[in-house]
Amino acid sequence: MGTIINVTAILAGGIGGLLFGKQMKSRYQDTLMSAAGVCVLFLGIAGTMEQMLQIHEQRLQSQGTMMMIASLAIGALLGELLNIEEAMERFGQWLKQKTKSDGDTRFVDAFVTASLTVCIGAMAVVGSITDGLTGDTSILVAKAVLDLIIILIMTASLGKGCMFSAIPVGIFQGSITLSAGLVEPLMTETALQNLSLVGSILIFCVGVNLVWGKKVKVANLLPSLVIAVGWAFL
Repeated sequence: MGTIINVTAILAGGIGGLLFGKQMKSRYQDTLMSAAGVCVLFLGIAGTMEQMLQIHEQRLQSQGTMMMIASLAIGALLGELLNIEEAMERFGQWLKQKTKSDGDTRFVDAFVTASLTVCIGAMAVVGSITDGLTGDTSILVAKAVLDLIIILIMTASLGKGCMFSAIPVGIFQGSITLSAGLVEPLMTETALQNLSLVGSILIFCVGVNLVWGKKVKVANLLPSLVIAVGWAFL
């Protein structure tokens, strides 16, 4: 039920964003997109700092630096090899054709950007596992509220492509929930910390793309999340 609630919230946010966005002139939409980008930037920064910085003997110290560098470097190579970004864009183009949105020049970018924003993060993984093992949907319900707000704002500025981020969220979280028994042993405390750290960095990169245009192929960095979890067992 947690994933269903999350998907429904994304669709509701998308519908609200469409209705809201139609009432705004393009300059308002552009400024709102920049505001959304800044919010995503600080979400990424906050999540990264929360995992990297700790107080030890009344001194602020950093941790996880080598894991971060290795995960992003290896993940980037794997992502370019698999060319995940292009695959997501092809799927976005297919959705664009099927929904007869040929006139929407932002559709594909909106779909890819929104999908990465709401799929990446420890809440999606932990919430899905908890839902699958115990039926507790509280984490995914909290995520659903956040996603509703994020998608509402992004849809108002980028267009209806953001609504279709509900598809990868449904597939990703639903798959984890169904295979929770297999995934749960891998999600140790260290693995979750690593996942949260690298995931927050990727969210920051999404914010960079929203504010300054596409600078980072975030989808091609997704394998970094797998490397980060694997690092916990080295």
